[in-house]
Amino acid sequence: MKVSELIKTLNLTVATEPNFEDRDVTGCYIGDLLSWVMGKAQSGDAWITIMNNINIVAVASLTDSACIILCEGVSADEAVINKANSEGIIILKSGETAYSLACQLSGEI
Repeated sequence: MKVSELIKTLNLTVATEPNFEDRDVTGCYIGDLLSWVMGKAQSGDAWITIMNNINIVAVASLTDSACIILCEGVSADEAVINKANSEGIIILKSGETAYSLACQLSGEI
């Protein structure tokens, strides 16, 4: 599934510039402890988290995540969005819980 399809399927809001949405999503990882995510997330994962500080961009880059999905209505500030745009990291938003998003994803990827 492409990120652009993921956006439509999960009714996500795009927080970053929408020019990276053709990336393939091959899995899903849920986690908020950044050091744990660095060691466990796989390349191509849609990473679901409530963490919204600038370090999420570095972790997504290190793990080669397909995108970051901020759940439960969490938003990233302008500095995070700008950094993500400069690094080519897609940040998406949802009001849904991580569990709900993962359940919806389970049948799609």
